[in-house]
Amino acid sequence: MDFSGRIGRVIDNPVEAQSAAMEEGHVWRKRNRVNALGSHSPLHQPLLSSVIHIAQLWFYGKITREESHRIIHQQGQVDGLFLLRVSQSNPKAFVLTLCHHQKIKHFQILPCEEDGQVFLSLDDGVTKFTDLIQLVEFYQLNRGVLPCKLKHPCTVVAL
Repeated sequence: MDFSGRIGRVIDNPVEAQSAAMEEGHVWRKRNRVNALGSHSPLHQPLLSSVIHIAQLWFYGKITREESHRIIHQQGQVDGLFLLRVSQSNPKAFVLTLCHHQKIKHFQILPCEEDGQVFLSLDDGVTKFTDLIQLVEFYQLNRGVLPCKLKHPCTVVAL
């Protein structure tokens, strides 16, 4: 669907649909560039470019390294089992906790700035993402610098 005008329309051409989706996504991100304090600085935005990852089942927020180990153990320690959390050592960073060969590994996701825009990266800026959802989706399809693909998200279970 194309919602850029006053009314929506069905797009039959796959190339046009992909282009519209990308365009709408970029417009949406630009609208959310101003943080709660009214700052336009990318480094002062709440959780960098967006906070949409908070709604993801694999995002645990501010938990400790030990808590992430406990959660991985509880959910089976299978290859590709993962969760994301806020870094305890760097408030601007996140951590990907991943199980591989029944060992739990932690990968820091750091912000990097390019042309005034902040990106997230696991590999010192070689591969950059505008948000955590893009990062997770990429590493679900590609191993990249990780020992294995992200296969099984640890889901937050409310009791």
